[in-house]
Amino acid sequence: MPPALCRLESASYWNAENAMYRLSDAFPYLLNRVGVRMGELFSRRLEPYGLTLSMYRVMATLWEQGDRRLGELSDVTGIELSTLSRLVGTMTRKGLVSRKRPDANARTVEINLTARGRKLVGELIPLATLHEEVGLRSFGPDKIAELKRDLIKVFQNLDELDGKSLPAGLPIPPKKPRARRSARHG
Repeated sequence: MPPALCRLESASYWNAENAMYRLSDAFPYLLNRVGVRMGELFSRRLEPYGLTLSMYRVMATLWEQGDRRLGELSDVTGIELSTLSRLVGTMTRKGLVSRKRPDANARTVEINLTARGRKLVGELIPLATLHEEVGLRSFGPDKIAELKRDLIKVFQNLDELDGKSLPAGLPIPPKKPRARRSARHG
């Protein structure tokens, strides 16, 4: 069993930590708070361009590397697959991305920036960079690099919880009540 889950199985660990828990000091809360704030501020800058933050993420990902399949884009951007499929459709209609079927595998679709999309994301990257620079202004280059490495590691660490059941002693989510079927009157 992974070390983190072993620690959670100890009732004394759970009770002691639970008693001292404060949401305002919790890492996920603080991280989300920063992400939401930065996302809201950047989204305001995207509105005049007719873009959402999710659209920008798709475009910036394709800027780094084109010829991406939908599943790859979903993994990198964190956008759920069916939502991303609709989003790419909207972006295609706006002339920002293109979809093509590669000769080698007609079952897949590769997504790329159009010339218009490439020009637009090129204009927006400095805005994204500005938001990052302002947010990290009190950190030096070495600390910023360390912080980014640490966040990547935190993301990887969470694989330990993906799809695994939690140890005994943690609250079990309640089951959804079943809908009652009405009796048919004939």
